[in-house]
Amino acid sequence: MAPARRGSEADELWQMMVGLVWETRGEWRRKVSEVTGLPFSRTRVLRRLFDAPMTLTQLAEATSSDAPATTVAVNDLEHRGLVERYPHPDNKRAKLVSVTPAGRQMIELVRRTVRDDAPPGVNDLSKTDLAHLRRILERIDRTGR
Repeated sequence: MAPARRGSEADELWQMMVGLVWETRGEWRRKVSEVTGLPFSRTRVLRRLFDAPMTLTQLAEATSSDAPATTVAVNDLEHRGLVERYPHPDNKRAKLVSVTPAGRQMIELVRRTVRDDAPPGVNDLSKTDLAHLRRILERIDRTGR
């Protein structure tokens, strides 16, 4: 099967998915900011660092931010005691950023207190359709975001 081209049905479907997420996540983001007392962008950085430390460059890429914005976010989170920087063991010119225990607690608090239920359109899908959607999304996730 040939890959789809730009301006194709794949692009159209992608825009539909982006729109769905964009329209349904606003309230969730507000709740996350309420619970944490942080701008959502800061919580997003914490979440990206939750599984493993990253360099600033990796973090900027993971959050789709530019380097200056990532540095500002990390500086703020470091000032709040939610992340820390330390020398990269394999690259003397780089530093790794990791979540502190307080930062981990913040993400766990969000997971415990802010529900992230599927919107009605997803809940209304049949078990077969949900299985197809899972298979497709897992394939997309495996091949790169």
